[in-house]
Formats: sequence, C-alpha cells, structure tokens
Amino acid sequence: MNSPIFYIVDVFAEEKYSGNQLAVFRFIQKLFEKEMQQIAREMNFSETTFILSDEKYKGGYKVRIFTPQTEVPFAGHPTLGTAYIIQREIEKRHVKEVVLNLKTGQIPVVFDNNDKYSDVLWMRQFAPVFGKIFSAKVISKILSIDPKEIDERFPIQTVSTGLPTIIVPLRRLKSVKKARVINSRYLAFTEGNKAKTILIFCPEVYNKENDLNVRFFAGRYGIPEDPATGSANGCLAGYLIRHKYFEKGRLDLKVEQGFEVGRPSLILLKAEEKRKKITVHIGGKVQLIAKGQLI
Repeated sequence: MNSPIFYIVDVFAEEKYSGNQLAVFRFIQKLFEKEMQQIAREMNFSETTFILSDEKYKGGYKVRIFTPQTEVPFAGHPTLGTAYIIQREIEKRHVKEVVLNLKTGQIPVVFDNNDKYSDVLWMRQFAPVFGKIFSAKVISKILSIDPKEIDERFPIQTVSTGLPTIIVPLRRLKSVKKARVINSRYLAFTEGNKAKTILIFCPEVYNKENDLNVRFFAGRYGIPEDPATGSANGCLAGYLIRHKYFEKGRLDLKVEQGFEVGRPSLILLKAEEKRKKITVHIGGKVQLIAKGQLI
C-alpha cells in the first residue's frame, strides 16, 4: 500500500454529518511538508492530519496538523479524530489510551466506554495560560456588536492550552447569533497579537440540556468559522474556572457549537482547580464517514 490512504470523520458529532469534519491520512512517509499543505488545502476542512508512521515513537504516534493555510502545533478535534482512527485502523483493538506526539508535545486521548457519556473520547489538555486582556470597545467593533452586549462582569482575555485564543463573554444568545467578523478589523487586530482566533460564548442555548453556546472564528488559519473547536473550548474551560463563571472550582459541562454553520456539535468540558492548578479535559464522539486513497 504505497499511496496515502485517508479517512473522513466527524468529531464532536452526536450523529453523522454533524460536528467538525476531519481528514486523517496514513502512509505519508514520502510526503514533504509542502505536499501535506497542498493536500490540506485540497480537502479544505478546518484541519487535516497526517500520521507519520504506524509505529510508535516514545510511546506515541507522530502526527502533524494542517489547516487549509498553515500548520498548527495543536488542535482539539484533530487530536480526538486522529486518535479514533489510530485505535480503529492501526491498533485494531480496544485500548484505554492513545498518545499523539504533536508539535506542542505529547497529548493522551482516553477511550472511556464506561463513562456516563457512552463512546466518548477524552483529551487532557495542557494547563491553561492566561494572557492579555482587551477592551469591550475594541472587540465589539471586530464582532459587529454593541459593547453593552459583552458581559462586563468577566474579562475579554487571551487563554492558551496549546493554541491561544481570545475568550469573549456575551450576555445573550441573540448577540452570539448576530455576531459578524469584520475581516479588515480582525486582520489588523490579530496582526500584532499572539492569539489569532476569537471564541464568543453565552449561557443561553439552543438545546436546554446544554450549558453554554459557543462560536469560534479563525480566519487567520483559513477557517472563517469553525463548527466545533476542542482547543478553544479547552481554553474556555480554564477561563470559566479562573474567573469563577459558575462560582465553582469544578465543572462538568455540555457546550453546543456550529449551529450558525449548519453543523450542530456537542463538546464536553471537565475542569477543576486544585492547589491553584487547573486541569482541563475535553470530550466528544467521533463518527466515521468515509475511507479513500490518493491517486
């Protein structure tokens, strides 16, 4: 089998054709970085991953992640989706854990069929790092909303668990729904910032069984709006703990995303603070959609 084979999966998807699409490639030892980027652009999903080898290295599988425009060191839904394919197609057996060697470091993914959430993959992210705080006036202009629609009880802040994003708390679902990124303002703003992406959220939801509604914008990476974002929701989990959004030191939440782009998604968040250290876990289901081969 000399040509790369690939799988298409939906991640953070309760059923097929929802969640966030991902292409996962195998047998790519002979591909150069330029070719991987070209393939990612051709697939045109939020991300495409490449498993560099079916053999483990230091206990994990080497994986690279590309958006349509660039390589990224870490991303959530590609990590879960790739781990799912490794278990199914490489390990070919039930394993408790698969470790991915990413540019940001080793990330373990746990398969917990005994959890209260059936068939959910869980990923522990790096401890959140909290960065710059921004004004509501500046961010509201980028998002085409009134500054008063931003919840001033909490900061607009950069948070990173591997890939930094700017977390913006809004009051109402109608504000989340109507937000529109002004691309010229967004590009000018992110040019000088470490964080190139924006996550907005609110406590009002489409489905009453969920806890938060989220949208995520990443035009700098060729993703105008992402239907489900594991890395940024990990940042959100850390943010919620740090700023006591729910007035708790421990969270177990359901987050909905993707409704505005027709890809309803469900991301599970678990976070806890002990001895001033925050741990973050992100979970979700993966659905296998297709298998193919490059020609």
